[in-house]
Order: sequence, then C-alpha cells, then structure tokens
Amino acid sequence: MSSNIHKRHIAKAITWRIIGTFDTFILSWIITGNPLSGLKISGLELVTKMILYYGHEQLWYKVNVTESQKRHLFKTVTWRIIGTLDTMLIAWIITGNPLTGFSIGLAEVLTKMGLYYLHERAWYKINFGLDKRRSSKQ
Repeated sequence: MSSNIHKRHIAKAITWRIIGTFDTFILSWIITGNPLSGLKISGLELVTKMILYYGHEQLWYKVNVTESQKRHLFKTVTWRIIGTLDTMLIAWIITGNPLTGFSIGLAEVLTKMGLYYLHERAWYKINFGLDKRRSSKQ
C-alpha cells in the first residue's frame, strides 16, 4: 500500500471526524439538555473514532467491491454499526445512564448514515492520495 493511500485515509478520517464530532455534540446536547455533556461525549469520540475510522478505511481499501454505490452503501452500514456502538458506550460512561447512551446512538443512526454517505460520495470524486483513478461506475 502506497504512502499516498495512507495520506488519503488520514485526510478522510479528519474530514469525517469534523462532521461527525459536530453532529455528536449537537445530538448529545439536545438529548441530555447539557452542553457540557455534549462536549465531553464528542470530545472523547474525537479520539476513539479517529482510530476506529482509520482502521475501517484500511480494511475497506482491501475489499474488492468495485461498483461505487454498492461500496459506499456497505461502507456506510459497517461504519455506522461501529460508530453507533462506540457512541452508545461513551455516552453511557459519561452520563452514567445506559438509556441516554442508547438514545444518542439511535439519533446518530438517523443523522450520520446520510452524512457519511454524502462524505463517501464526495471523497470518491477526489483523486487525493490515489496513484491512479479507479475505473468503475459513479
């Protein structure tokens, strides 16, 4: 794997984390009614999700699914499962309430699936970090 692809995965992880952290902060604030809880949950996620997302990108780089829309859909679903479980656990730990963790995780399923799919579609059109452009349907 070239160093360029690592740069691409890092760049994707950073851009997604900005979007995802902001979404988590807003949802956590709304559900808990406490902006400090939103900051704590989204702040811890900033670390855990960057690591998890990078690993997810590494695995998906090795998967041979070439049709772009199917690939983006599968990546969206697998990432959302990982991300939701991480959010639920972090929110539960920070608030001390498993129901709050579940509520925030459930809300994220609705918002982040759409946001992630759009993020994947945008990155598919960007050549940054690719030695050559994949040839497949867009």
